[in-house]
Amino acid sequence: MRTNKAPEINAGSMADIAFLLLIFFLVTTTLEADSGISRKLPPLLDETPNITIKDKNIFVVDINKNDELLVEEQPMLFEDLKAAAVAFLDNGGGQGEETCAYCQGEGLIQSSDNPQKAIISLRNDRETSYEMYIAVQNELMAAYTTLRNREAMRLYKLTFEEMERKLKDVNDMDDKIKLKEHIKKIKALFPEKLSEAETRK
Repeated sequence: MRTNKAPEINAGSMADIAFLLLIFFLVTTTLEADSGISRKLPPLLDETPNITIKDKNIFVVDINKNDELLVEEQPMLFEDLKAAAVAFLDNGGGQGEETCAYCQGEGLIQSSDNPQKAIISLRNDRETSYEMYIAVQNELMAAYTTLRNREAMRLYKLTFEEMERKLKDVNDMDDKIKLKEHIKKIKALFPEKLSEAETRK
């Protein structure tokens, strides 16, 4: 008596197809890279240089253990921090050789001479929350970005952020060497001088 057997399916090539699909997805998938805070540590020096900095060229930002801001020894709301930092960096109160030709600030004698001399000092308590510390850093960096965007627009009709994006974009065919020079010039006009003091107990 004849029995009907189900036809066998040759599954030998299925493993090959699955392997090829796996390779395809690995090659074509782009992974998002987590990036931390952009900071470049200063190089170690054999000797500490004897540099005199005027008090008016230092913008002191304190964060206490309750996440409250004290800016230049005065209480300040978090929302007002960026504008205060911009006003300090862009003050242009220097005289003679320290005059800032491109600054648009009030030119107060008691505030910073020029952006090259201006330093922002960030201090925090040991119990300051990490979230507040990072938020304050972001606001201070945003102050630099605001001023750099303004000068980039004035000189090159592009914001500083657009210039940096174009530089990183591999599909952008603009002259990368010239773009690097422009970015370097804008950074020199408003150099990032953010000092992070030792944490207080």
